[in-house]
Order: sequence, then structure tokens, then C-alpha cells
Amino acid sequence: MKRYAVCGVSKRAIGMFIDPMIRTFSGSCELVGMLDVDPKRFQVCKEHFPETAGVPEYGGNDFEQMVEETNPDIVIVASRDDTHVDYIVHSLARGLDVITEKPMATTAADCRRIMDAENESKGKVTVTFNYRYSPYHMKIKEMILDGKLGRITSVDLNWYIDTYHGSSYFQRWNRNRELSGGLSIHKSSHHFDLVNWWLDQVPEEVFSFGGLNYYGEDSVHNPVKEDGRHCGTCDVKQDCSYYTRWNTRSNSATVQDDHIDSDLKRREGYTNYRPDQCVFDSEIQIEDTYTATVKYNKGALLSYSINFSLPYEGYRLAINGTKGRLETMEYHAPSRVPFPTPGQTIDYFPLFGSKETINVVERDGGHGGGDPVIQEDIFLGEDPSRPYTILSGSKDGAYSVTTGEAVWRSVKEGRPVLIEDLLASEQVNSREKID
Repeated sequence: MKRYAVCGVSKRAIGMFIDPMIRTFSGSCELVGMLDVDPKRFQVCKEHFPETAGVPEYGGNDFEQMVEETNPDIVIVASRDDTHVDYIVHSLARGLDVITEKPMATTAADCRRIMDAENESKGKVTVTFNYRYSPYHMKIKEMILDGKLGRITSVDLNWYIDTYHGSSYFQRWNRNRELSGGLSIHKSSHHFDLVNWWLDQVPEEVFSFGGLNYYGEDSVHNPVKEDGRHCGTCDVKQDCSYYTRWNTRSNSATVQDDHIDSDLKRREGYTNYRPDQCVFDSEIQIEDTYTATVKYNKGALLSYSINFSLPYEGYRLAINGTKGRLETMEYHAPSRVPFPTPGQTIDYFPLFGSKETINVVERDGGHGGGDPVIQEDIFLGEDPSRPYTILSGSKDGAYSVTTGEAVWRSVKEGRPVLIEDLLASEQVNSREKID
């Protein structure tokens, strides 16, 4: 029986970790402690899972006390992004294993702290990159390993975030770079890890462009330049396209999303937390649009773009190799797409031969069916019948975060950025003030 303590009783922690520990893996898992800065989050968790009623609760600064009193084997970190590093490093200092949500940290320097701490510890770090576990993404990995594409030469990945999901980042803490690392880290680290894993290559150099085009005070969609508004009380929300697209005048609309509760009233119950801040506030400085080129150590090139304010959500992917090309497109959250969408397939074009269309067997569950499978690997160990490694470690987490940091630094500084320069051990400042 493994003993688990959870740092950060977030929606993600409850749905991704606490739920399966209680309902699916209770025979091998025991939740022995929960830590959070807001006691109301314990209340929400225990309302959903009465089985946790007797689990000890600890404040955000009570990590050492929690570990002393509950004696966990593994610490799960699902708190706000900028807090990950300290919980991970303190866990490793005690020889404990760590399971952490992505991003592993918010800076390359903090990733280096984690890797150095892991080198000195008997504990290990697992980063929960569930995108790897989508049946489509696993099939792509298998096709590459089978040599269908030959040596990979280039990847084109265009990611689209719709106006519901995209605007939510600018309503919450994610809009502050010091808390999230910016969206090239908080969100794009998922995508960089996916490409790194498919290619089995290490990113070396990044050059990118980006900007703030949709949100912030200068947005063409801002009805009035005025700071401090909230959707729940705003007197100009009926003039805001981001609000009226997803809400009726009676505020009765319900939107389904993997990441965001549509029940605003419940979310407003958290202490000092308003997830409905105005997307046009002047404090917003992070980018909402990126294009980037990444060079890898074995010669592959990635052309990447992401946009956080589009009419639909999903991605387009093409992978080119010396023997052929792969193409696929996914529409995420089709219930939010304002037109009919086709099902996802993978098209394979051999360099010399006939096109093949592959229909992948889909699975139920969050993140395209990935969540239930990664939960099995987390709580039961990796499937021994799988012919490749899929769970991520600290090095994977570090390269994904550092690529994201290189993206926004390249935007700000107008130059290519070397990954290893950011990850160098001698770098001691978590982030230079270059904004």
C-alpha cells in the first residue's frame, strides 16, 4: 500500500489523482495528507469524496509538518505552477518520489534546481504529460518507431485554442508570467513535450515571434478601457464578445471543458480567487500568439504556432521523414465548434506509394482518452507490454519548460535562444527582468 500526500487540492488534483485513488486504486493507494493555501478547497474535496473526511489538512507553508506527521511514500504536486519547484525539491530532500502536474516548474533555472536535487536523492520525479497517452499520439509514436516515416526531418504543429478556453487563461492567475511562466510554458510545454517524445530528440535552439493581439487594454474587442472589472459584476459585459459568445443574458449557458468549471458561482467560493477577471486589464503582458522554430540535436526542425483566440479548438499536425509524411487534424471540444466537424484520422503518405488512412481505436476519458491510461501507469506502474517508455521524468519536464522559456525570451529579445544556456547550472536567477 503506497501512501500519498497531495500538495494543492485543485480541480486537477481532485479529478486526476484523488478520484482514482478513492474509486479505482484504493486497494494499493492511501491518501494520507492534503495541503493547500485555501481551506475551502478541502471542503470542496470532501463534499465530492466523503471518503476523504478524515484525511489531515495542512496549510500552504506546512509541508514539513505534513511529511513528518503523515509519512508519505509519494508526494503529488498539483498546486499553482510557480509553487511546484519548492514542493518538489523539499520532497526530494527527504528521499520521496514526486508526481507533478505539468509544467514541472515555470523557469529553466527552477528545472535545473529540480534535476540537481533529484541527482542527490533516492527519490524520482514523474511529470504527468497526459497528451502522450491519447490513442492518436501513441499511434503516431508507434508509426515513427516502426520506421514508417524514416528519419524525421521536420514537424509542422499548429495549435488552436478557442475563445472560451483561450480567454479563461486571461481571467485567472495564468495571465501573470511570474505565476505561470506565460502560456508558452503553462500550455505549450504540453506540445513541446509531445514533439520531443515523438522525435526522441533534444531541442537545442529556438527562434520565435509573438505578441498580445486579442487581450489586454489595447484589444480591438475591449468595450471600455477600465481596469478591475469582473464578468460577474461588469456593467458592459453585454458589449464584450468574449462574454456574449458563451453566455446568455440570464447567465444560464453551460459550457463543457476539461480544464474549466462552467459553474462560476462555485468557483467564486474560493478565498481571494476570482476566475472572472477582465481579459482587457492593463496588467496583462503575456503573449496570446506565438510562432516558433525549434532545432533538434539530430537534425529535425519544428515549426510551431499557437493562438489563444480562435473560433474552434484543436490542432493540425504534419510530420515529414525520409520515407514519407504523416498528417492529422483534431477538433477538441466539438460541442463548442460552430460547424460540423469530421472525426480524427491519421493520413500516411509514403514518399513513393499510395496514401493510407488510419482510423485509431478511441477511448473514453479526459484528454482524448489519455487520463485513464496515465492513471494506470502512475498508480500501477508502466504497462510492461508496451514496447516504449511513455511516463515522463524530470529531464522531459525540463526540456519542455525550457523550450517554452526560450520562446518568450526570443520574442522579447529578438534573437535565437540556446536551450543549454538557459539550463546551465551556473544560472542562479530564476528569471531576469527583461519585460
